[in-house]
Amino acid sequence: MHELLDFHAMIQYFQQFGTWGLALNSFIESFFLVPPPDFLLIIMDLAKPEKALWYATVCSIASILGGLIGYLIGYVGGRPVFNWIFRKNPEQFEKVEALYDKYGSIAVFFAGFTPIPYKVFTIASGVLGMNVWHFTVASFFGRAGRFFLVSIVLMIFGEWIKQYLELVILAVSVVIVIFFIVLWHKSKKSMKKSAENAESAQIEENKDENAIHNL
Repeated sequence: MHELLDFHAMIQYFQQFGTWGLALNSFIESFFLVPPPDFLLIIMDLAKPEKALWYATVCSIASILGGLIGYLIGYVGGRPVFNWIFRKNPEQFEKVEALYDKYGSIAVFFAGFTPIPYKVFTIASGVLGMNVWHFTVASFFGRAGRFFLVSIVLMIFGEWIKQYLELVILAVSVVIVIFFIVLWHKSKKSMKKSAENAESAQIEENKDENAIHNL
């Protein structure tokens, strides 16, 4: 109960500063334990739907900049800092590392778009030394995609869709995740086939060279 009150109090604190509060909430949430900006974004979108796209833009830019701060924290502080920030769930690092090993920068996109805690991935990206440009691009598409989806849905459907927003985001997330997994597997198969073709060509070339030497 106390945590819920703190959660609500933090949202109210950011709300009193209007658009700057939304930006601050979005910025800090990318690397620290504060409420996701979605809650304040929803409140502001419903209050002024004509500014919904502007709010989504502010939210996206601030979140991406905050993500770079999270990356820097992880890059400089390493695993000990990650463990200290997420000391209640230190095992999260292994999960993030496994996703990186499997999907690369696409894992950051997943975290930015889906309900997965984005801050976990921003700091872990720095710890793992992920390419900062790949990280930024993945963050841009993930964060902007999520916030613009929320704002556009609220602009079109208004108050009544609010209670179903998480389902909408989850449904879109599932579709996008499936798409990228299929794309990743196809790319992996294509690379494997190219490697096999190159190996076969090398074998044939070696055979021809041996045949010439035997003449």
